[in-house]
Amino acid sequence: MTNRPIIALDFPSKAEVATFLTQFPADESLFVKIGMELFYEEGPDVVRWLKSLGHDVFLDLKLHDIPNTVEMAMRRLAGLGVDLTCVHAAGGVQMMEAAINGLKAGTPEGKKRPLLLAITQLTSTSEEQMHADQLISVSLEESVIHYAQCAAKAGLDGVVSSAWEVAQIKAATHPEFVSLTPGIRPAGSQVGDQKRVVTPGKAREIGSNFIVVGRPITQSATPYEAYQQIKNEWNGEPND
Repeated sequence: MTNRPIIALDFPSKAEVATFLTQFPADESLFVKIGMELFYEEGPDVVRWLKSLGHDVFLDLKLHDIPNTVEMAMRRLAGLGVDLTCVHAAGGVQMMEAAINGLKAGTPEGKKRPLLLAITQLTSTSEEQMHADQLISVSLEESVIHYAQCAAKAGLDGVVSSAWEVAQIKAATHPEFVSLTPGIRPAGSQVGDQKRVVTPGKAREIGSNFIVVGRPITQSATPYEAYQQIKNEWNGEPND
């Protein structure tokens, strides 16, 4: 099966997303990410709209609150039909257990429960920032692996991390534990505010299960061509 890079729809409105999608074949099923900016502007209807177009949706709201609040929120998100969502591992094992319980309870009968991943350390966070801002004294890698083990203990499907930690995460959890990696940049592109980036091909070699790509596609003059090139590299196929 051909793996699809997840396109980060970091646009401020549904109208801009609609304009962007006109540059793709209407019958092509994409995997897209809805983040805070778009969701807070458009609300749940943008999820329903994208699902109606045949796309898979990663709803990236990074929930982090008391367990009961997160559980109730996950019930609502499961009802929207999202395919993947996430919480912050820093919320703790009990919160993550509540999140998975909420997804199970909110998934309509006969439907597949959305995948639930935990955010470890953001790819925009350097080790120095983690030490200074979070007062975490261990290395960045140790922090990420610890969060991954907590997520596995809570029954989550996997984690979001830099591709550089994927092999260590799978070794510390289990081989089927999902690794989703943002911070993906084709060779020669701008890294922006990301600190720990890899190419699509490198992510494949390392063992990432999903990759998220935003600006190299959404800000390209030819988004579909950029998408195809990244998808080919992600799948180990040559670009013509």
